[in-house]
Amino acid sequence: MGYGITIRLETPFDETVEQVRAALADQGFGILTEIDVQATLREKLGEQMEPYLILGACNPPLAHRALGADRQIGLLLPCNVVVRTAEGRTLVEALDPLVMVDVSGQPGLEQVATEARERLQAALDALQS
Repeated sequence: MGYGITIRLETPFDETVEQVRAALADQGFGILTEIDVQATLREKLGEQMEPYLILGACNPPLAHRALGADRQIGLLLPCNVVVRTAEGRTLVEALDPLVMVDVSGQPGLEQVATEARERLQAALDALQS
């Protein structure tokens, strides 16, 4: 089983980031964390790399249900969404929430993980329209 959902876009990185934010918001996700990996590696290590942004997306009702099923699931939250460039294109990748079920072994998480996956997939699909 793969652990991510990936789409490839022709839109520039900065434009894609704004579209990702809007698409996630339309599906009830807010952004709790944002890590500019490119800037961090440049600042801390003097290393250069392509644009790479990690957005920690959270849908509060889904997170609440997941935590109700397994308090330890917070270790796998929020849902990370990566926007990066590769081979002249912009990639958007989301962690497949069904991984939570596999990692935790908690069948009670399957329904919430499936709904989270459907919402993330809908957000990514909206970016391709």
